[in-house]
Amino acid sequence: MGVDREDGRTPTMLKPLSCSRNVLNRAHGSASWSQGDTKVLAAVYGPKAGTKKNENPEKASIEVIWKPKTGQIGKLEREYEMILKRTLQSICILTVNPNTTTSVIVQVVHDDGSLLPCAINAACAALVDAGIPLKHLAVAICCCLAEDGCVMLDPTKQEEQKMKAFVYLVFPNSVLSVLQVSSNTNEEPVEHGIITSVTHGAMSERTRY
Repeated sequence: MGVDREDGRTPTMLKPLSCSRNVLNRAHGSASWSQGDTKVLAAVYGPKAGTKKNENPEKASIEVIWKPKTGQIGKLEREYEMILKRTLQSICILTVNPNTTTSVIVQVVHDDGSLLPCAINAACAALVDAGIPLKHLAVAICCCLAEDGCVMLDPTKQEEQKMKAFVYLVFPNSVLSVLQVSSNTNEEPVEHGIITSVTHGAMSERTRY
């Protein structure tokens, strides 16, 4: 389906991407990530000695703090923190710096759709800038399902509000990182090449692209 959207893109076309690293002087690592008009800043502090309660002291711990553009953090932002923490933990090599905590601060600059994928991409870039050991990079995208069954990638805020379902997908940047899973580790394998999948609404195999 080649019908253009309001911003001139086809359904499978992404918004323009922009990334800058080392944008904050006091952070151990930082990155600015933009997808169209959606922009997020991510800062990494650590690793610092010690882990919080209920964390495994034999591994490194990842802490995520989400800061909205305005106002207080709410239920949705808490969910984003949890998803982001689990995603970052899955790509970090947690056995390198045991009994330490690395803090990732995510600051929303502007939200024009696909905010969580933009934040995941920004956080991953900031971890790289900080020199945190990673198994592989994470690449995040949002897919939306329109009422007519057409799938659109990387929606704007206005498009998100009109969709009947959407899914956030996070992939490793390399197929090799998916295949190289040691049989003697207790880590969860990457299923079907997907690190994280979050779905809102219902999608089926009859969906059209």
